[in-house]
Amino acid sequence: MPRITAERREAKRAEIVAAARRCFARDGFHQTSMPDIAAEAGVSAGAPYRYFTSKEEIILAIAGDAFRLIFEPVERLAERADAPSVAELVAAALGTISGETVQDAAGHEVAVEELLRCVVQTWAEVLRNDEVRGPAAEGFEKVRATVADALRRGRAAGTVPAAMDPDRAARVVMGLLHGFLLQRVAFGLTDTAGFADDLHVGLIL
Repeated sequence: MPRITAERREAKRAEIVAAARRCFARDGFHQTSMPDIAAEAGVSAGAPYRYFTSKEEIILAIAGDAFRLIFEPVERLAERADAPSVAELVAAALGTISGETVQDAAGHEVAVEELLRCVVQTWAEVLRNDEVRGPAAEGFEKVRATVADALRRGRAAGTVPAAMDPDRAARVVMGLLHGFLLQRVAFGLTDTAGFADDLHVGLIL
């Protein structure tokens, strides 16, 4: 039997991840089994184990990709903009999820609704799974620190109020993002553009 190419292996792995994401979004992490994922992907029951050691490894892969898609735009703006405001930093992430689909790390189209449903479930995993909590805490702190540095520049430039503490304001940015994502998934509040506009005209400048 000829050996599978690296490209074919990566494509099959992506298919399994996409199938798992659909299952997780529909039924939840803990109501989905590896055979469920295999059936969704249209492969044999043992096929997912050729690419992942466990369902938990798939959860980690999906969670990592989800948070990357949401927070990378915030980090890019925080690193590149001279003096971004709180509203601009929040809007950077909201812009990514304002459409129906986004592109994952491999360039595949991902349904935003599926992705966000997995994000919300991942927060629950942070409370019970050290393998999820460690990377999540590390990623959160990395983004928070980058945002805080950007807000320090903004305060110096006058785009952020002088009385605003950059470190605490960075947590406000993270809290606004998490809160909006939860409202969108749980209650169907999808007016991303309106939320971003309200930030600009409200108390947060």
